[in-house]
Amino acid sequence: MTCDFLSLALPGVQKLSPYVPGKPVEELAREFGLRAEDIVKLASNENPLGPSPLALEALKSAFAELTRYPDGNGFLLKQALAERLGVSTSMITLGNGSNDILELITRAFVSPQHEVVFSEHAFAVYPIVTQAVGARPVVVPARDWGHDLDAMAAAITPATRLVFIANPNNPTGTWIERPALERFLAKVPENVIVVLDEAYTEYVETGDVPNGLDYLTQYPNLLVSRTFSKAYGLAALRVGYGICQPAIADAMNRVRQPFNVNSLAQAAALATLEDEAYLAESRRINREGMAQLEAGFTSLGLSWIFSRGNFVAVDLGREAAPVFQGLLRQGVIVRPVANYGMPNHLRVSIGLPEENQRFLEVLGQVLADAAGAGE
Repeated sequence: MTCDFLSLALPGVQKLSPYVPGKPVEELAREFGLRAEDIVKLASNENPLGPSPLALEALKSAFAELTRYPDGNGFLLKQALAERLGVSTSMITLGNGSNDILELITRAFVSPQHEVVFSEHAFAVYPIVTQAVGARPVVVPARDWGHDLDAMAAAITPATRLVFIANPNNPTGTWIERPALERFLAKVPENVIVVLDEAYTEYVETGDVPNGLDYLTQYPNLLVSRTFSKAYGLAALRVGYGICQPAIADAMNRVRQPFNVNSLAQAAALATLEDEAYLAESRRINREGMAQLEAGFTSLGLSWIFSRGNFVAVDLGREAAPVFQGLLRQGVIVRPVANYGMPNHLRVSIGLPEENQRFLEVLGQVLADAAGAGE
């Protein structure tokens, strides 16, 4: 083969690196000769409870219709979401995970002549979707590991078409409080779309993180994206949604792939949405697990970034990559975040109590071994 096909790709695509997900359990088992049941995975911000029992029942009922295409409009799920959120169905766009929503809004509104503004240390999909359409990414330096909304507002130019904000933010767990968000939204020109990524909003149990839905009427240029992958425990099925004014949703639906959310995903999401006990238990496990990890970090003499998500970024005070590898060799998977400009941190998802304890014990051993070796 003599053709360099990458050179034929769009310039923005040529500069991209593929998104690297957390290492799967099966891959680690093969790599180090471990038993899968002995491996703890705290790398991908997944719900450690497993799926809702109501979701499993809904899936069984949906199996009989596998020969049929899904409802391309997602009528039942959109209707349930509209009732739960207090919006009209015309304001809801379903996606194959909330990543799909982020891509749809970018494809619908952003061209190579435009700029997209987002923060340093923000979700990796923001630069991916920006560069994929050939637009210019404008990365605003973070403040205290989180979004500097004043600086982000100042970065908006006549070429800006989109601003991405994650609240809480992944991978830092930082959050934006209501007054700061309100000041920012008031500064944004009406022809610039603000995407408020609330993938972790169901884990928020404090009053200091605003609900983006409260601002949809006042700011027609706002889109709120959410997901069933985290607190609702359906990461494998890929169900996300965006809430915005109907005119923006209409543009997104013009580029949305037909049947982008499959029938099983719709059925499970609809059932899980009604399982209040499951959501409450997910929050409890997360709240207590976060406290468990924070206490463990304190005992190890480590600092961390306070988080409102279902994960926490711990500062090892040294390059994290060797520690990450040491954890892997003992069957514990977490997430290195050097690609986010955080080479000394590891992002750790909140697991079940025994999983959190296993991680803390192994982390202590790996750090002690490194200190003993003079690293």
